[in-house]
Amino acid sequence: KYVVDKQWAQVPADLPWNSSTTNIAPDGKGNVVVFVRAMPFFRAFTREGKFVKSWGDASLFTEPHSLLYDREGFLWTTDANAHVVYKFNADGKVLLTLGKKGMAGDNASQELFNRPNAVAIATNRDIYVSDGYNNSRVVHFSKEGKFIRIIGGTKGAEPGQLQLPHGVVLDSQGRILVGDSDNKRIAVFNKDGKFVENWPFASRGGMVITSDDTLYVSDVNAGSISLVKNGKLVDTIPGLGRPQGISLDSDGAIYASDSTNRVVMKITPKK
Repeated sequence: KYVVDKQWAQVPADLPWNSSTTNIAPDGKGNVVVFVRAMPFFRAFTREGKFVKSWGDASLFTEPHSLLYDREGFLWTTDANAHVVYKFNADGKVLLTLGKKGMAGDNASQELFNRPNAVAIATNRDIYVSDGYNNSRVVHFSKEGKFIRIIGGTKGAEPGQLQLPHGVVLDSQGRILVGDSDNKRIAVFNKDGKFVENWPFASRGGMVITSDDTLYVSDVNAGSISLVKNGKLVDTIPGLGRPQGISLDSDGAIYASDSTNRVVMKITPKK
């Protein structure tokens, strides 16, 4: 049902990956950017896989983790080991920093994270940060970066608890879907942060959702992407190595980054 092209990226001979390809995202302008845990951290390719440019010097990141372009073309990243979230403009300038570089916070902190790993941007531009390797929560901020609320925040496997959040997206109702990876489930909260239900899907990877609420969620241990709608499995794409990061392009292509094997993939439905 799908064609998986693991040779899609034409990596320049003088610029090998040299490290984990941690994430991948279309920029909304016809290019696809790969986030790499080695300088230069950003590597841009055309949809056909031709190398375009790279950027990002050594001072920017300690552990690049997630990468997201929002509807307005701003680029959001997480640096797990530095405990920060960055918003960049198209020229690579930092416009907003959430968290404080090198400072870790606990589950109650309103301004510090402990190894944040993913970001979601709402239609009203509110910011949701998955703060999950050591904490067990999603933190909700206004578009200006003002603290609004903590979603979850209690470690465990009971309803409403989160063990290790590893992704977050918002559906068309404004519900907050959290990849609760160590519990191998998706936790669903309403727009006010109240727990609704859990869906039984492994989620140690990336998450992305379409306008019709089809959720794509990858799992590095299963090596696959699950397509989920209304809590039900619609389809599975197997054989993807360890797909840490996934994204969708406006032309229907799916991109996945196999962080361990240093492969980025373009996945297209069979015609």
